[in-house]
Amino acid sequence: MSNRDGSDAGRDTDAARLRARLRVEEEAAEQIGTTLDERTTCAELSRFLCRHVCDAAAVDLLPAEPAAARPAARAAALRRVASAGLVKVLQVQFPDDGTGPPDGRPPALRALDEDRPVAATGTLKGGMSVDVLAVPLPVHGRAHGVLLALRAGGRFAEDETATVHHAARLAARHLAHARRYASVQRTAMDLQRALLAEPGRPHPNLELATRYLPSGSSALVGGDWFETVRLHYGRTLLVMGDVMGHGLDAAVDMNAYRSTLRYVASTDLPPHRVLRQLDTAVSEDEGRRPATCLLARVDPARGLAGFASAGHLPPAVFGRDGTAELVPVPVGPPLGTGVGGYDLITRPLSPDETLLMFTDGLVERRGEDIDDSMARLARLRLPAGAGMEDVLDEVLLRLDGTHAEDDVAVLAARLRPHPGPGPSHPAPEPSL
Repeated sequence: MSNRDGSDAGRDTDAARLRARLRVEEEAAEQIGTTLDERTTCAELSRFLCRHVCDAAAVDLLPAEPAAARPAARAAALRRVASAGLVKVLQVQFPDDGTGPPDGRPPALRALDEDRPVAATGTLKGGMSVDVLAVPLPVHGRAHGVLLALRAGGRFAEDETATVHHAARLAARHLAHARRYASVQRTAMDLQRALLAEPGRPHPNLELATRYLPSGSSALVGGDWFETVRLHYGRTLLVMGDVMGHGLDAAVDMNAYRSTLRYVASTDLPPHRVLRQLDTAVSEDEGRRPATCLLARVDPARGLAGFASAGHLPPAVFGRDGTAELVPVPVGPPLGTGVGGYDLITRPLSPDETLLMFTDGLVERRGEDIDDSMARLARLRLPAGAGMEDVLDEVLLRLDGTHAEDDVAVLAARLRPHPGPGPSHPAPEPSL
């Protein structure tokens, strides 16, 4: 073979190796970081490397709290969250006879402390040598953890080492995104829980029970909320709302709706006029998300409840015998559209009846018509004389609310048989 033929063959070999490496890197981009869950990302990283370059791989993460990233805290804070490949290879040991790590630190800690990849050689119980690559997982100077890639009985080639480093960098970016996303979700959930934990106090002549269940099928917090506002003459305004969308923005908008509604409701207007003013106020903010809302103004002195709806599902009233009746509340457009057009409907409400208000997550099911969903609610029959918390337990159990695909907020209200101290005269008729 001539020198020219040899150089051509060498170039062909180099080109083939480059193409193979590019294919592996493309696979890494497709297979690592498919979700915004950090444990899933770590598992994908471990499996990918075991398929391509090593016998075993593992990922040890530091907690998201900044204090855990300090060198003095790393050893105790590291937690293994994913591994793949041969379990026995992960049981590698590093001897203290001078052939192991020079300062006694395992490769994972050295990689974190020195902020660089570390190569080391360990042994298995049978004496077989294990080549170990420990690669830190930092983004913007913050270490999230360390990757361990292990091969028994052989060393990593240069291209294989490059693949490990590339996959680690890719996974580190996805880990940073996942942790940032989780932080935003925790903030949104904390905000929503704080808001739902502090509804206004109703008058003592009204008994209330509330429940909020976050969706089990989504990591995204929703915009479901409820509220109670004390009015004049012993009346109480009950509110159930649902901001469209999920995430921190929905939780922030939920807070804005709640604050605006409290202000408008303080004027003691009837429910349909409260919705009209609320819609006008909110529609002036173009960035505000639309929301559905159901209002019920309960007047114990008259034994009446007035309802108005902005795109929300109607409430149900459970009678003395436990049967349900859907209140035919006229449905206006959602809040934030600026269209207006809300109507009032009034019905009697007695102390032996229970009013139930809820968000759509309680009844809506994938592939089911909403009329069928509401019919299931209307067919419920609760135990006679059930307490308020028992009512919510039964409704959530019968409608499988704990496994709903969307957040569920429910509010039950009942007039007390003996109203507390208050004016002896009924409230004046509501103005239109």
